Amino acid sequence: ATTTLFLLIFTQMLFFSFFKSLVNKRITVELKNDISITGTLHSVDQYLNVKLKDISIERNNEDEDDQHPYLGCCRDVYIRGSAVRHIVLPKESVNTEVLQDATRKELMETSG
Repeated sequence: ATTTLFLLIFTQMLFFSFFKSLVNKRITVELKNDISITGTLHSVDQYLNVKLKDISIERNNEDEDDQHPYLGCCRDVYIRGSAVRHIVLPKESVNTEVLQDATRKELMETSG
């Protein structure tokens, strides 16, 4: 149980550090209610709550216009991390070598 908690905290901090490096880049956040929001990442916190600026909304279902009419008027949004299904990143923003090195380094520091 302790190892699982450690890995969960380690993973969360790794993602937090990674997302901080994406500030001012365009990302797409898909919410659990099937709405996708694309915008410029303004900030992220340790709970992976994100603030996006200059957003555009993509709906997977046309009926959602009636359910969320206010979304078309928004320019900036704050998204709670627990509402996020996944985040799509621009390919050029992901350096897998840096991520792998950071993961190895952090794991060695915390386990050694």
